[in-house]
Amino acid sequence: MSDRKLAGQFFDAAIGLLQRVRDEDAGDIEAAGILIADTVADGGRLFAFGAGHSSLAAQDVVYRAGGLALMNLLAVPGVVGVDVMPATLGSALERVDGLASAVLDSSPVRAGDVLVIISLSGRNALPVEMAMNARALGVKVIGVTSVAYASETKSRHVSGTYLKDHCDIVLDSRIAVGDAELTLETIEAPFAPASTVVTTALLQAVMATAAGALADRGIEPPLLRSGNVDGGHEWNGRVMTEYGDRIFYRR
Repeated sequence: MSDRKLAGQFFDAAIGLLQRVRDEDAGDIEAAGILIADTVADGGRLFAFGAGHSSLAAQDVVYRAGGLALMNLLAVPGVVGVDVMPATLGSALERVDGLASAVLDSSPVRAGDVLVIISLSGRNALPVEMAMNARALGVKVIGVTSVAYASETKSRHVSGTYLKDHCDIVLDSRIAVGDAELTLETIEAPFAPASTVVTTALLQAVMATAAGALADRGIEPPLLRSGNVDGGHEWNGRVMTEYGDRIFYRR
């Protein structure tokens, strides 16, 4: 089989998943966008968290051109990405009880805010406790996960629950357990994960919905512009000054 054919199969698989979440998650995407718009309008703050490769989708909505300036990364040391050595430490930390509580207690997250939690499996202690503790604080939680894991794997949290069980809104990425879209007789392991493609698309759809909902209310969405276009830095400076009390990644 040619490499080009495999590439085409991956694109087909990714496009199929994107079409599924577009159609099957439409109501939840709209609800999540409205919740974010409500929070911005009411003076709340926005946070995103993800561990391991799920952190890529969280970072994708923080401090970027075309995105909401108010979205902040809730970072947990050691689990943000593969920069920690050894890389396996990040996976181990996701299973540590109590870590989420320590992070939230040290963060600016408070009642009335929104926390987006991204976890493909939703089975590890960290995302489950993050959602549970955030809601106990009066924070609204949007979970981005593959609901299939809840029926095909065992929870690693003492409660036996998953991220999806502790969210105000759940966005189902529809990713199959194992996160690999392709197989080949000559390759023993399945390969070509699509979770990052789908999860980032889901979140950008939510942010687009939120921006539109704010505009419909006569509120200018606090969007950032690219610093690589003329006037971008000036625009961003104005937005960050206006919303400085709700932006934490610049401090």
